[in-house]
Amino acid sequence: MSERQPEEYEVRKRKREELQNLGIEPYAYRFPVSHHSREIKEQFETLEGQAVRIAGRLISKRVFGNLIFAHLRDESGEIQIAFEKKTTASPVPDMASTKFVKKYVDLGDILGVEGEVFKTKTGEITVRVHQFVILTKGLRTLPEKWHGLQDPEIRYRQRYLDMIANPEVRERLKQASQILQNIRQFFLDHGFHEIDTPILQPIYGGAFARPFETFSHALNTKLYLRISDELYLKRLLVGGFERVFEFSRDFRNEGIDRLHYPEFTILEAYAAYWDYMDMLDLVEELLHTLAVRVWGSEKGTYRGQTLDFSRPFARIDFIESLTEKVGANPLDLPDDDLRAVAQKHGVNPNHPRHKIIDKLFDQLVGETLIQPTFVLDHPLLLSPLAKRHREKPNRVERYELYVAGMELVNAFSELNDPVDQRQRFEEQLQLRASGDLEVPLEIDEDFLTALEYGMPPAGGIGIGIERLLMILLDQPNIRDVIPFPQLRPKS
Repeated sequence: MSERQPEEYEVRKRKREELQNLGIEPYAYRFPVSHHSREIKEQFETLEGQAVRIAGRLISKRVFGNLIFAHLRDESGEIQIAFEKKTTASPVPDMASTKFVKKYVDLGDILGVEGEVFKTKTGEITVRVHQFVILTKGLRTLPEKWHGLQDPEIRYRQRYLDMIANPEVRERLKQASQILQNIRQFFLDHGFHEIDTPILQPIYGGAFARPFETFSHALNTKLYLRISDELYLKRLLVGGFERVFEFSRDFRNEGIDRLHYPEFTILEAYAAYWDYMDMLDLVEELLHTLAVRVWGSEKGTYRGQTLDFSRPFARIDFIESLTEKVGANPLDLPDDDLRAVAQKHGVNPNHPRHKIIDKLFDQLVGETLIQPTFVLDHPLLLSPLAKRHREKPNRVERYELYVAGMELVNAFSELNDPVDQRQRFEEQLQLRASGDLEVPLEIDEDFLTALEYGMPPAGGIGIGIERLLMILLDQPNIRDVIPFPQLRPKS
């Protein structure tokens, strides 16, 4: 922030008090708006000479004696306004309007304006102000117009200021909102029902992650913020729903980097009587549709690289592709040999076996997959909720979709055998006992009970929404698509 901020703050507070002493309340209740800046510009031929009522934040002010030009910014854009001593009524009867504007109206104030649309000699569409009111008096100075707001710390911590200083940030969040609406409509059009499931859960599950913990005084029990909504959406399939989805706000008490954030959104969807290849077709259609709507083409640019979402996407085998990189099938390697491979490639050799294989794949294969690529048929030990593969031993029917070197989608033929599922959960508990803190503490017995009543065969997917937005909106960091990311406390 500017070094002048404390001084300016006191000056503006005094102006606020002076306005109130003049009988002017600089914090209004409402102001009916008739037009926005963009439509005035787009409909100038119709609106020229007509009266309009607009409102917005003052972002520039140029004084030419008894004529003042300024710009108001509303949600749709910016428009010039003109205060003239002879034609603009002053809020204070014995003070010229231009003098009032010079003395009491500052950059950052929010004004309501009523005036006439015209075009200046230089050809700029403008509103000649007849009457105006200060709707909100800004007490803090905005960042300099031409330099904007560059400090990433301030931009993330004070996102509202980032949006004022850098309008493209607000436009990006608008685009993100529209993309979410398109995704929602896509699933509704394909016969899915959007159902909310619990965020506070007595037993967390559906993924490997360390949870956030809380406590319910009403229920006198510990609860967890969900790490996934998978097990609850599957309960809906047991209950008779055939196609369900949810934008799941998930919470994982883990590190923060370019691709990871403790609070994030996954779209999870489940379809009865489908398998993972049906879900592959669905995801391919969805991403192709989104690319065309956002980019206007099957092809777009992410961080200088051209991505091609034309169908079909590439497909590779998990084990075959990793075997090519390490020189041997990792599933066949003894523990000591696998740890040696991990150490060679900079992966922690003390990780559990399943995590070593997962990390090796991400580092040696996943990060190299730039174009949309389906990675098929994962090892069984990595996938406790997926059905065993029909043809490949020790594998499951699962795929991950990688784009620009990042995992974007995870999908299964869902495990619906309650005996097999219990065995997988018990194996997870053994991993927990060996020190893997990402494995759930206990078995979700209610979920197993639900499976024992019978869940139809089903395909399921999880799509990382923030990562998808990063790609479609060409943003390098997950925080750039999160409206209000958390940072460490200033202290």
